[in-house]
Amino acid sequence: MAPKFGTSGLRGLVTELTEPLVAAHVRAFLTACDTGGAVYIGGDLRPSTAALMETVSRTVTGMGARAVLCGTVPTPALALVAREAKASAIMVTGSHIPADRNGLKFYSRAGEITKDDEAAITAALDTAPGSGGGTTTRDTRVAARYRARYATAFGEALNGQRIGLYAHSAVGRDLLAEILLDAGAEVVELGRADHFIPIDTEAISGELRCQLRDWAAGGRFNAIVSTDGDSDRPLITDVAGTVIPGDLLGQITAELLGAHSVVTPISSNPGVAQKGFAELLLTRIGSPFVIAGMETAQGPALGYEANGGTLLGFDAQGPAGPLPALPTRDAVLPILAVLTASEGDVAARVRREPPVFTAADRLTDIDREGADPLLKQLDRDPTPLLAPGETVASCDHTDGPRWTLSDGAVLQLRPSGNAPELRIYTVADTPEAAAALLDRTRARMQDLLT
Repeated sequence: MAPKFGTSGLRGLVTELTEPLVAAHVRAFLTACDTGGAVYIGGDLRPSTAALMETVSRTVTGMGARAVLCGTVPTPALALVAREAKASAIMVTGSHIPADRNGLKFYSRAGEITKDDEAAITAALDTAPGSGGGTTTRDTRVAARYRARYATAFGEALNGQRIGLYAHSAVGRDLLAEILLDAGAEVVELGRADHFIPIDTEAISGELRCQLRDWAAGGRFNAIVSTDGDSDRPLITDVAGTVIPGDLLGQITAELLGAHSVVTPISSNPGVAQKGFAELLLTRIGSPFVIAGMETAQGPALGYEANGGTLLGFDAQGPAGPLPALPTRDAVLPILAVLTASEGDVAARVRREPPVFTAADRLTDIDREGADPLLKQLDRDPTPLLAPGETVASCDHTDGPRWTLSDGAVLQLRPSGNAPELRIYTVADTPEAAAALLDRTRARMQDLLT
């Protein structure tokens, strides 16, 4: 599958992210979007990132703009400094996808680009190379400014908590440790890797779940935390090492910060409707759609996704001080908010949420061209996915078919827009029922696809 825009940025195989293709997209971005003449450039830790960052920088200066080199930093930290500087940004990252893939996330001066911006960039891909004249500078304070943001807002809110930090290859691993220490926590690093490990916080593998439980054995930690590759999606477990679904992290964060409006994709836990927020807006999957929804909200809005990434759309007040808006997907905010709200017992805080349970996973290496006819057929008639006697009560098509079944459970299928993957989401009134529906659907889809 050729590189294309998906739920968050341009992504594709490294072998297809050629220098001409990347340069064309950067030139188009500078032409079609308001950049202010300066582009802050950062990247994650996957092997292909450094060369792609060089291509981005060279193209920016070739177009007569200023390239501000920020090194390997979390995506939300890069977005923060660009926002403060009233400049644009490009993050080189494939986020949670494997190391054979990479991508670009674009930020104009207005923030994360919209779907309209993506269309404008695509339409401007034939922009001619510039005549040069740009400059290159470095900003070495990105991590410090991001760290200070949370030190100011949360103070020592985690005083007395012992936190395990699954470092793996997350670009923000060291910075997250410093932020947790600032908040008063004791931090123990776990599983640091010298090679890239793709962590999808929306589809945690069984192997990693077992590892997290092993690390947590004996009540060693109040919680274990981590992020995906570019550190904009969080992972949090309770004392037993059980992973807390990302949408619950968003619900708890919205309550802690006093959000008026909550904006989240249709795939998120529907229990949020029972929490009493003044406004709830459901969108298609992807941060650009969440941001668009936040812009139409009637009051101070917080957005989040099922992967746990949280977008702050208003100037909030943290436990210790002000927390300015940062309307891009962030991992540190929900980690600090949930650990603060839990007061050392994450499981007990989660039990206070409405008793609605979700599960999610993905099928990888899907032949999209071959799978599309099957998916269209299932959209019309999902009977092959149903148990004997089970029927469909209703179907929502906000983003892929989302069937409400006769027993009240929910099943949703959604093919990825820029990877050979099929996402499966389920909802039920017990975690066991949600997991069983997920397992059954995954097995049946594997059979149908082969």
